[in-house]
Amino acid sequence: MATIKNFEELDIWKMSRELVNLVYSDFRQCRDFTFRNQVTGAGISIMNNISEGFCRNSDAEFRQFLNISKGSAGEVKNMYYIAEDQNYIIGETALSRRQKCQNLINGISRLMKYLKSGNK
Repeated sequence: MATIKNFEELDIWKMSRELVNLVYSDFRQCRDFTFRNQVTGAGISIMNNISEGFCRNSDAEFRQFLNISKGSAGEVKNMYYIAEDQNYIIGETALSRRQKCQNLINGISRLMKYLKSGNK
């Protein structure tokens, strides 16, 4: 793996940025403010924890932040079930967003495993 010098180079960060923008777009008009604040906050948490963890001093700390980020991605994925059930979003869009969340979860897991192995 090539040495990455900035978190903006990480594919998982790029994916999380795309997801956050989709979340904001999907729920911009949602009048359920509790729901909207929860889902946008979870999306923001994914991005923030990837970037904050990257800027820490150790792989162990980075893994800890990635684990939090992965949990937030799971939360966003779950929120899309709620959004679909409450008819805030159509099923096809919800399914697509859940798949993006799962792809992000998988990518975060791969990076965590790589960091734990120490193979750099």
